[in-house]
Amino acid sequence: MTTTLLLENVSCAGCVKKIEKGINALPEVELACVDFPQRRLNVEGSIDSELLISQLAEIGYRGRLASNEAEDRARQKAQQAQQYKLHIRNTVIALGLGIPLMIAGMLMDEMSVRTPQDQVIWGSVGLLTLLVLLFPGRHFFSGAWSALKNGGATMDTLIAVGTGSAWLFSTAVVLFPEFLPDGSRHVYYEASAMIIGLVNFGLAMEIRARGRTSEAVERLLNLQPKTARVIRNDKEQDLPLELVITGDLLRIRPGEQIPVDAIVEQGQSLIDESMLSGEPLPVSKSPGDTISAGTLNRSGALIVKAEKVGAETALSRIIEMVKQAQASKPEISRLADTVAGIFVPVVIIISIVTALIWYLLGPEPQLAYMLVTATTVLIIACPCALGLATPMSVMVGVGKAAEYGILIRNGQALQNTSELDTLVLDKTGTITEGKPAVTDMLGDNPEQLLQLAASLESASEHPLAEAVVSYAAEQQLQILPVDNFQSYSGRGIAGQINEHKISLGNKAWMLEQNISCRAYESEAEQLAKQAKTPIYVAIDGKLAGLLAIADPIRNDSVAAIARLQAAGIKVIMLTGDNQHTAAAVARRVAVDSFIAEVMPDEKAAEVEKLQQQGAKVGMCGDGINDAPALARADTGFAIGNGTDVAIESADMVLIRNSLHSVADAIELSQATLRNIRQNLFGAFIYNTLGIPVAAGILFPFTGMLLSPVIAGAAMAFSSVTVVSNANRLRLFRPSTEK
Repeated sequence: MTTTLLLENVSCAGCVKKIEKGINALPEVELACVDFPQRRLNVEGSIDSELLISQLAEIGYRGRLASNEAEDRARQKAQQAQQYKLHIRNTVIALGLGIPLMIAGMLMDEMSVRTPQDQVIWGSVGLLTLLVLLFPGRHFFSGAWSALKNGGATMDTLIAVGTGSAWLFSTAVVLFPEFLPDGSRHVYYEASAMIIGLVNFGLAMEIRARGRTSEAVERLLNLQPKTARVIRNDKEQDLPLELVITGDLLRIRPGEQIPVDAIVEQGQSLIDESMLSGEPLPVSKSPGDTISAGTLNRSGALIVKAEKVGAETALSRIIEMVKQAQASKPEISRLADTVAGIFVPVVIIISIVTALIWYLLGPEPQLAYMLVTATTVLIIACPCALGLATPMSVMVGVGKAAEYGILIRNGQALQNTSELDTLVLDKTGTITEGKPAVTDMLGDNPEQLLQLAASLESASEHPLAEAVVSYAAEQQLQILPVDNFQSYSGRGIAGQINEHKISLGNKAWMLEQNISCRAYESEAEQLAKQAKTPIYVAIDGKLAGLLAIADPIRNDSVAAIARLQAAGIKVIMLTGDNQHTAAAVARRVAVDSFIAEVMPDEKAAEVEKLQQQGAKVGMCGDGINDAPALARADTGFAIGNGTDVAIESADMVLIRNSLHSVADAIELSQATLRNIRQNLFGAFIYNTLGIPVAAGILFPFTGMLLSPVIAGAAMAFSSVTVVSNANRLRLFRPSTEK
């Protein structure tokens, strides 16, 4: 069971690590994971929600139970809008004091206290700065106090200690200037105000950019209409969607979105499924066809019967899968989480050591230098960017994948997919359509041949019979009555149509009846080489022609496989078919190699064999027999119209029935991992270089120190940079669209 809490006072990656460590320690919890960008805690296990909330409070954080998805999102958007306004207001107030003070400091030689008049002036400024700390900066101090009470430290701790230290030192200078050396009587009120203002501005920009990352789920949620027109007791009424039950009859008018998964009972229409599948052309639907929630009825009116409602619809499952994937973490994020968990305490220690070094070994005025360097270290080291680096990219990447009909189960699948060098493809239903069809007709009268064959096959239960009957129906041929129907297992069938004896089957069956096949012998051999099955048709003991049946190769399989190979991926076909058929298909689609006559339980073993050879293996299939191999592969891709078992075993579900989706998924995964690495590199380099510079390592060579104000601005905008870089993924286009 998964319980989701909405978090209220999570400020940085340190908070994330602390919450996950505390909740995962509970015996009832199997796995706890914080979705930092969305401020959500997802907990798997049998823990009671009230107990979970109380345990979270003990760690020092507030949370409430997520309930209705639409209401939660509306409330979250309202809270984000309110927080954005609050941060902007705080920015204006803090910078309204800080900027004039900074300009005054630039115009004056120094901001020092030497006379009683200076004490009055700077004392007044100190009171105004105190108001800035107490109101625009209040959430930093309350967050720091909450963390301290629970034996921890967060981003708020660094900002509160840094700005508080600057204010306390400046106030000590104002109140007791005679106790300090002349060179140390500098005040830093402008630093406190500017840092509070700049960090608030950075948080506002982060909220604004962060809101864009959830657009994928927002778009999916917007596909669900709020009401449905239900027919009950011969009366039509508009009901809220949650009141629709399985078996209800619904009227879908032209231009309306489908509210539930349903079966068409009456009417015919074109359904736009592009929002779910990515396919641009609308699909014709008539009685007996299924339609999915969220798709759009383009033309005719329909009466449909609700088959799946609420959380059971395909759209709801897609939304849930996208949300879970966005909240999950790839392996690469563990490095950032580990660093973030120890980062804040280490920074505080570095700050104290820096202060001691400057106080004991620094030039005059030591106190001033000590304060500047210690405060700057605290401010510049905030790990906000580090905490956002991975989850922001994962959120955008998963959302972008959903736009292209690729459903990603978890963040780790993104990382694994980006590293694939080998792709194993099931043949039937993956490379091919998975449905036999008539491909060729040879004879003096092909139309008559097809009509006789379809009439005879209509009484047969053979798997290939449906292909012949369906093709005749497409050609609008009438099925003729059959007398004396007989079936000969493994050979063929026979019967009487309009007083003519008709025989249909393989070559052995024809020869058994002393019917010569020489007239079409060479053609039959050519068709067999193309992985087509020749079916001979005889009338009154004489061969009249033959039909060829095959599982057609998907229109875009050849192009998609070539695209994968161009990207450096070895493509292998895996099939249970015989060697001859497998070789024919392999030649036509130009795979690198193929493995034929593989039993269902042997497919996973073949994948494992490739992995033991050092390959990073992806597996793409659609059947129950593919499920073990999909689960065994580094990444399993399930074709969307495949079985539920295959879909549940896969890491990625491809709604479009196209191998181009596999190539799209690999390209997107690689782009997402590049983006994560850029973010992590930027965050690590920022902190790695920023802390020594803030500590004054360049001072002996340049005589300059990094200002706490500059540090505050850099820290604030580092988070914005990470979020903005992650949002670049929203511009991703597969190579087929470039």
